[in-house]
Amino acid sequence: MNSKPGLINRFEFLGNDLRREIKKQSELLKIPAGSELIKKGDYVKSVPLLLDGVVKVYSRYKEKELLLYYIKRDESCIMSFTSVIQNSRSLIYATTEQDSNVLLLPARSVQKWIQKYPSLNKLFYNQYHIRYNDLLDTIEQLVFFNLEERLMDYLKTKFDHTDSGVLDVTHKQIADDLGTAREVISRTIKKLERKNKIVQTNSGIKIHEV
Repeated sequence: MNSKPGLINRFEFLGNDLRREIKKQSELLKIPAGSELIKKGDYVKSVPLLLDGVVKVYSRYKEKELLLYYIKRDESCIMSFTSVIQNSRSLIYATTEQDSNVLLLPARSVQKWIQKYPSLNKLFYNQYHIRYNDLLDTIEQLVFFNLEERLMDYLKTKFDHTDSGVLDVTHKQIADDLGTAREVISRTIKKLERKNKIVQTNSGIKIHEV
């Protein structure tokens, strides 16, 4: 697991004073895969800064879910940051996709730091840019892509987040992330298999077209 002194050195642009405060006031946790970090409707008590691993951010309506974006190494959750700044309830859910090392920045401290240290704003302005592009991609896929195209893009993205050549993901998980039914995903996966774009094994899904 990363140590605080070692990981803080990865963010030199924040400046020495802010990094010292982060080391003193933040909490470093190793969080297992499948853990819920943030739930819709809750007040956000800390802003996560991901050091290693992958976190899935998604929305949910009744029984349906929709993947919004992934948080990766050295990134943060801009929706959590916004909730902290506005002192409002979370509008999203966030769950770890892999075992993750997460630095939790206390909400009260973040509110003070953004006024005292302009360098922190640089971090989150950059996150706004990344997430804005992510959400534009999501909207474009929903409007302009058919389900086969969306599914292939989803699988390729998942593949980028794993060190394995096989994706260990169920049809139900895929359906939840893409906001559709499991039966629809199963049929679409069979179509992609017939087109020789993917293959299903006992270990998971392999992609021929990467």
